[in-house]
Amino acid sequence: MAVNRFVLNNISYHGSGAIKEIPGELERRGYKKAFVCSDPDLVKFGVVAKVTDLLDEAGIAWELYSEIKPNPTIKNVQDGVEAYKASGADCIVTIGGGSSMDTAKGIGIIVAVPTTAGTAAEVTINYVITDPEKVRKFVCVDVNDIPDVAVVDPDMMASMPAGLTAATGMDALTHAIEGYTTQGAWELSDMFHYKAIQLISKHLRDAVAEARSGVPGSGREGMALAQYIAGMGFSNVGLGIDHAMAHTLSAHYDTPHGVACAMLLPVAMEYNKRGRNLRSYWERPAQTATTRPPTPPSPRCGSSPPTSTSSPRATAWLRRTSTSWPTTPSPTPASRATRARPTTPPSWSCSAR
Repeated sequence: MAVNRFVLNNISYHGSGAIKEIPGELERRGYKKAFVCSDPDLVKFGVVAKVTDLLDEAGIAWELYSEIKPNPTIKNVQDGVEAYKASGADCIVTIGGGSSMDTAKGIGIIVAVPTTAGTAAEVTINYVITDPEKVRKFVCVDVNDIPDVAVVDPDMMASMPAGLTAATGMDALTHAIEGYTTQGAWELSDMFHYKAIQLISKHLRDAVAEARSGVPGSGREGMALAQYIAGMGFSNVGLGIDHAMAHTLSAHYDTPHGVACAMLLPVAMEYNKRGRNLRSYWERPAQTATTRPPTPPSPRCGSSPPTSTSSPRATAWLRRTSTSWPTTPSPTPASRATRARPTTPPSWSCSAR
């Protein structure tokens, strides 16, 4: 069996009222002043105050940094680093969705409090930054990027409108599906992705309905847990072609990440099923080196399918990626531990929040 690494938060808290644990976590670590990162809207609507009020009660000094932009850029992170140094703070607490947490990860993060149920940035070892000059988004991956403490409190997600609830929920579903089909997947990651898909299927519609009605319920709490579970898995095994294309779409058109993932998910799933059939390969019984099919190219960011399927380039591309790839699912799935594995490691070039 290959050696697989798995990285998770040191500590995570879940459930209504979980934010009350933040002051104690900072005090136990000896921190005196927090650099609080969040976006202007969350400050305006009093979401950030739910945490800073707790810091005040505990006598912990803090300074607010709210220069957070959607799809944060290199300059946003650089400005944040300078603001952190100038603040004299000795720890960072971030409150928000993927953009706030990705910015804070670029600065250096301790405690993450998500306000959306989708990105799972509070439990991942990567963050996504936009390079406007080259019109691209790139993924920074490092085990030091994961927050020490994740505080997943569904009450902090109460301000999400229905559209954002749906978009971030589809981002979480995409994480779970791609994490299951990626070449790096194995038994431990499967466990998380299976459960995440189950919970999202059960709770996402209810969460959207609750956002529309303004009446909280089990949907929001279920999605808070589901997206975190998906993050526990995909952070450690990577993602695939949906996120590769979604990042490009966001870089060129500033499309919200969850919306881009949702738009591309049916196409990506159909493509994987017809042209790559990744999971079918993994579920075939172990084969000897003389009978195993050649390793197919991994779905990296630079090998996305052509926009037109009728062009000569598209014909050649489809032929190159499908002829050596098994297309008939195995009727009896084998344990991942006994399956033949490609000799090349999984690509991280497409992994993302």
